[in-house]
Amino acid sequence: MTPSTTTTSSLLPLMQEVSQQVYPLSTLYVVATPIGNTGDITLRAIKVLEMVDAIACEDTRNTSHLLARYGLSKELLAAHEHNEREVADKLIARLQAGQRIALVSDAGTPAVSDPGARIVDAVRHAGLRVVPVPGASAAVSALSASGLINDQFHFVGFLPAKAKQRENVLAGLRGISATLVFYEAPHRINETVEALAAAFEPTRQMVFARELTKLFEEMHRCRLPEARAWLAADANRQKGEYVILVEGAPAETDQGEAEADRVLAILLAECPVKQAASLAAQITGQKKNALYERALRMKQG
Repeated sequence: MTPSTTTTSSLLPLMQEVSQQVYPLSTLYVVATPIGNTGDITLRAIKVLEMVDAIACEDTRNTSHLLARYGLSKELLAAHEHNEREVADKLIARLQAGQRIALVSDAGTPAVSDPGARIVDAVRHAGLRVVPVPGASAAVSALSASGLINDQFHFVGFLPAKAKQRENVLAGLRGISATLVFYEAPHRINETVEALAAAFEPTRQMVFARELTKLFEEMHRCRLPEARAWLAADANRQKGEYVILVEGAPAETDQGEAEADRVLAILLAECPVKQAASLAAQITGQKKNALYERALRMKQG
């Protein structure tokens, strides 16, 4: 008996157990799919995708290719960020008729920095059942292999594309002690790393997690000032999807100053410097002149 035969035979009882579980009608199944390696799908996810009446997906081409890898074929409904509300109404009608529908994204867990949250919200508001079918998550995968010791993490996802908006968001994160989790595309990785280095203390550790679970998977941990040199050392590091982890605020960070920075960052997005400083003084109780100087530095980057 070959190893592959042994593996297949040992999975049969589990597959039978999964098949015998209860899968209610009129239910939206939120199914996590692999983030790269097609072996990272659960037996339950395969069963649900095989059983449902249709699959709502971010990109029908990507999902069609994924299903083919598992020998599956289903009716696919495009459900992306531009048509979520419209699709939600159609899905609700089908669910109310007794169908089972699966919701997937292109990779990983739907509705987490991916389309799907509005659909789930609408289905729940309609009084229908939503069942999670857990699996791969790029953020959790990166955290588990990072070695950053912290019981808490703060998921940010993708930062704004515009520099000033990005700076304001990062300013509001300076005082957070939890590990910060960002997603980034390859064409913006350099500018994002520069923004992180400018926003946070140089003593902070960061972790690059590139192309997780894929052929060219790479993880690297360094201090923030060393990040740009690591990226520049290999042209291949400008390719692939990234999870970036940044160590949380040092314990000695003054929480009053961190709160003032957070408030100023929010106000500066809407108000002139002088007005932002005045309002921040009223909110935080700190001196207006000091807040004005801090606001000027934040505005100038």
